[in-house]
Amino acid sequence: MKAKIRQIFNAESSAIQNIPVDDSYEKAVEMIYTQVHKKNGKLVTSGMGKAGQIAHNIATTFSSTGTPSVFLHPSEAQHGDLGILQKNDILLAISNSGKTREIIELIDLKNNLFPGIPVIVITGNDESPLAQKCNCHILTGAPAEVCPLGLTPTTSTTVFTVIGDALVVMMMEKIRFTAADYAKRHHGGYLGAKSRQKSGIPKVIGKDNKRG
Repeated sequence: MKAKIRQIFNAESSAIQNIPVDDSYEKAVEMIYTQVHKKNGKLVTSGMGKAGQIAHNIATTFSSTGTPSVFLHPSEAQHGDLGILQKNDILLAISNSGKTREIIELIDLKNNLFPGIPVIVITGNDESPLAQKCNCHILTGAPAEVCPLGLTPTTSTTVFTVIGDALVVMMMEKIRFTAADYAKRHHGGYLGAKSRQKSGIPKVIGKDNKRG
C-alpha cells in the first residue's frame, strides 16, 4: 500500500509539473485586475460537481486576499442566482472536459444579461465548446486521473487547485497585498492572530463584548 500511495503522489506531482505555463496566466490576471480593481466589479467563479467545489475554494481565497469574489452554482443560476452578476464583473469557469452543459448554458445566460462580462475558462481541452466561448483559456495539460477507473475527478481537481493558487498569488503581488490587509479580512482563528501579529494590528472585535 505504501508503494501505491507513493505512486499516486508521484502521478499528481507530475501532473502539476506538466501544467502548461503560457501567456494565459498574465492575461487572466490583467483581466481580473481590470474588472475588479479598476472597474469595481467582482470575480464570479463557477463549476459543476467536483470542479465547482474547487471554484468555490478559489473564490474564497481570492476574497481573503483582497480581490472580492463569489461562487455561482451554474444550476442555481438558472433559478434566479444569475442576478448576482453585475456589468463590471468577470466570470471564471472551470470544467475539465470543457463540455459541461451547465457551464455552457451559464455563459449563454450571462451573454443574454451582460454580454460584456469577460470569461476566463480553465479546462483540459483547448478545442472544447467552452474554450471557444471564452476570452482567456487556461489549459490544465489534461492529466490522467489517478482514480483506478479513470473517471473520478482526482488529478484534475489537483491541477485546478494549483492553477487557482497561482492566479491568487500573482494577484496578491500585483495589488501589493500585505499582512495588514489580510488581518482586516481574516479576523478569527490562528491565521487572524498571526496576520495581526505580523502587521501590528490589535484585535478590535471581542474586546468589549462583555455580557450584561
